[in-house]
Amino acid sequence: MTPPRLRPKPYAHLRSSVGTFQFHHTDALKFLRGLPIASVDLIVTSPPYNLGVSYRSYRDALPEKDYLEWTDQWIAAATRILTPRGSLFLNVGATPTRPWTALDVAQAARRHLKLQNIIHWVKSIAIDRAASGARAALDRDLSVGHYKPINSNRFINDCHEFVFHLTPEGRTPLDRKAIGVPYQDRSNIARWQAGSDGVRCRGNTWFIPYTTIQNRKRERPHPATFPPKLPEWCIRLHGLERTGQVVDPFVGLGSTAVACAELGVDFVGVEMDQSYLDEAIARTRETLRARRRRKRS
Repeated sequence: MTPPRLRPKPYAHLRSSVGTFQFHHTDALKFLRGLPIASVDLIVTSPPYNLGVSYRSYRDALPEKDYLEWTDQWIAAATRILTPRGSLFLNVGATPTRPWTALDVAQAARRHLKLQNIIHWVKSIAIDRAASGARAALDRDLSVGHYKPINSNRFINDCHEFVFHLTPEGRTPLDRKAIGVPYQDRSNIARWQAGSDGVRCRGNTWFIPYTTIQNRKRERPHPATFPPKLPEWCIRLHGLERTGQVVDPFVGLGSTAVACAELGVDFVGVEMDQSYLDEAIARTRETLRARRRRKRS
């Protein structure tokens, strides 16, 4: 699918042999409302959660009514531009003291789209050796991933976020095995025709930890980011063959753009903070360069 003509002119436009990558420095709602109807295959994004996060150019502490009204508006605009078999993968988090935030966002989306799948993005997990099975060959209990410790006797550590898979009709086909996992016990695969290739659907629990960093200000200068593997799995699940273009109306540091650069999918993104946008463009450009280096080697 050819990317639609977009106005105003992109802040930056990267071209490579694998695709085009447009970045716009503007307001997300205004941008979405300017796109043609049914012109976008896939939206993968994570909007501000209204939890008081310290962004550079956005006040993340609106009155709840105002925040949900704004959420309703941008999701309505996103619905308008999705193709009938399109997908919106919407990542939303919460806090222990404000646990309804993500569910309130999902309820706002309910007026416009069908909730086709709920995915749990697990950032940190502990696995008991006894529960892992002999094939895992663990010699001790395993704890992997990163989380923010909670100093409270009321709450447990929050180690996950939601990814709501929203579609216009609830009938969008998925490439379920594109991010599939091998069967742990291959002895019974022959019993099921669907399992003959040795891979099963991953399910709705995705363990994707953050990469360990040494300096957050230098290496991750944004207070709310997700790893590029999260949008990569969303894109693969939706189906690379059916994805002509991915849109992210809340670019941040550009994790969705980076995933598109790795996969060779056209990307259009929006960010209101110029500093974040510049970092997103730099990350995408470096990903494209790294891909070219790998291809030559």
